[in-house]
Amino acid sequence: MKKWHVIGIAFFAVLLAISIVWGGLWLYAKRDVVPDGTRAGPQTSDGVLRVTDKDMLTLGGLTVDQAKERLRRQAAALTGMTVALQTNGSSQVKRTWTMAELGLSVDTTGAEQALTRLREGGVWTRAAYRHRFPDELTVKVTWNTKQLERKIRGVWGFLEAHEPVNATRTIRADDTVAYTPHHDAYRLDMRTLTATIRARVEQAFEATAQGGTIAKSGVVPMPLTVVHPNVTLEKLKVEGIERMIASFATDFSTSGEGRAHNVKSTAKSLQDWDLAPGEMFDYLTVIQATRESYGFKEAPVILNGELVPGIGGGICQVSSTLYNAALLAGFHMTERRNHSLPVSYLPMGRDATFAEGAIGFRFKNTTGKHLLIRTETAGGKLTVKLFGTMPNNVVYKLESKTVEEIEPGIKEVPSATVQPGSRLLMSPGKTGYIVETYRTKLVNGKAVAIERISRDKYKAQPAIYAIAPENAQPHGMQELGKSRKEVVEDGVTH
Repeated sequence: MKKWHVIGIAFFAVLLAISIVWGGLWLYAKRDVVPDGTRAGPQTSDGVLRVTDKDMLTLGGLTVDQAKERLRRQAAALTGMTVALQTNGSSQVKRTWTMAELGLSVDTTGAEQALTRLREGGVWTRAAYRHRFPDELTVKVTWNTKQLERKIRGVWGFLEAHEPVNATRTIRADDTVAYTPHHDAYRLDMRTLTATIRARVEQAFEATAQGGTIAKSGVVPMPLTVVHPNVTLEKLKVEGIERMIASFATDFSTSGEGRAHNVKSTAKSLQDWDLAPGEMFDYLTVIQATRESYGFKEAPVILNGELVPGIGGGICQVSSTLYNAALLAGFHMTERRNHSLPVSYLPMGRDATFAEGAIGFRFKNTTGKHLLIRTETAGGKLTVKLFGTMPNNVVYKLESKTVEEIEPGIKEVPSATVQPGSRLLMSPGKTGYIVETYRTKLVNGKAVAIERISRDKYKAQPAIYAIAPENAQPHGMQELGKSRKEVVEDGVTH
């Protein structure tokens, strides 16, 4: 009897233990509270947010319904958060959108489904699920930035319709220099705007996760990228084309059609020639440009000290006129030579010849600023004007002096029409000259420096007599027959 009594007690003890365990398990499984330590945070795969611990929403200890509600409130707060955008300046445009309208989506479906499963299934199933319930639930966050861009461009896209406009410099009829300002263009800086809005969403996530509210933000200035033109007003002005610093004119009204064409065409090529600081001016480049754009016509040239028909006659009037303007601006020549014969349009000592492949005309821009060359050919006058930087109180004057005259020699040429022992004057000789040119620098009207800038020789031209062949000296015949290298001044060789 005692044995059965013990067995009964043991049986009831086991039943009691099972009841207690089962009851505890049932209570555990049937709990409607989210496991302690459970949090929910944003999950993003496209760089929408930078997630930190502060962005995690605490759900542990809340009922399932409370946890769901908290998730939904956070999602609604984030997608309903407003962003006000405005452009600054004279044409202010302001627009306000919610983040949902700008493409932000906060999906709590996955987290809510995980919470719902805490209530589903039998005791064992629910207990097992609760036991392995994750510490962190994810809230899927996506941001359709293309939707944001469509909204922005729909309002401010007009700003991108314009292109930048260069500043311009104009030389007026009165030779004053005028500038027209440049105009910038603008482009919407979507990258900066996206980063700004993303930062505000991150701050909102943190605020709501910590139990706070989303702070009202002020107006976000619409970020714009300024597109400057290639030539801004500042860039143009720093070149230093401030005023006309020198001008010189020569007359070509008596020139024939071919020579006038050559003068005008070369002047056109020289028009608006811009020399940078330290840049070398080479007249050869002007001649090459003229040949390519306009071509040269027949006109008298100087060949080995004699005036003969040729191509390009007149080009040295342009170089000589420029030479005088450059002297009056204070420049020193790198390469310059006078004509072998005096020219009619300038005093001796003031000309600059050119012979392609033999004689050049070059000078360097030493002003430290840009130099602009302008030309005019009106009324039979060629005018060269230099625009740049030079002190207003500085003036240069030029003076040429003949320091020596060279008597012409005599040249005899055989002619069958001349009787033996007599001679016939065919061409009178012309005196040659040695000329020195000086430049005086005046500051405030007072001479402060005088320099000799050239010493030029103009060859004498011999008087030419025809004599009978039998009276000609053998050495004279040999002299006449010598070949000389052709140097074409005031023209081109081809």
